Amino acid sequence: MRIPDWTPERKPQPDDLVQAVLARRGGALLNLDRALLWSEPLARGWNVYLKNVRTEFSGSMKLRELAICTVALLTGAHYEFHHHAPQFLKAGGTQAELDALVLFAATPTGSVVGELGDVEALVARYAAQMTLNVKVEDALFEQVKARFDTTELVELTAAIAAYNMVARVLVALAVTPED
Repeated sequence: MRIPDWTPERKPQPDDLVQAVLARRGGALLNLDRALLWSEPLARGWNVYLKNVRTEFSGSMKLRELAICTVALLTGAHYEFHHHAPQFLKAGGTQAELDALVLFAATPTGSVVGELGDVEALVARYAAQMTLNVKVEDALFEQVKARFDTTELVELTAAIAAYNMVARVLVALAVTPED
């Protein structure tokens, strides 16, 4: 990491904040947390917002994790892919689908190949356009809009946007996966 790991000795933070992060993480801080905890308002807001994105949205967890993995691959956020590929598999995705996503990310303007179904390919293309171009072509947006209800569409869009933010922090600070 390009910055020192946060520790309570280097920069004390309120105990309620540290405990909230630990609770969300299952009792152990991740390397990303050791970067975010340098800023109390950032760590506090991040912890609540990303928890909601990950656990409170109504759409498919598999599709959300697929979108996050797409963002990770396209931005070079290895840390993000390291943490979310297993979540994609846990949510019902397959290794063959992940392999197809890796191939797609190598040439994201091409067609989606391999084992991705129509809906998964649609989500990967949507995440790719949001990540690489920011602007989504009208034709693709209409396909996404036809497939998802409005709440799902807004939440999928917000998840992709949120994990683009995460990727940019991870890559800029060179946060690496835990050992």
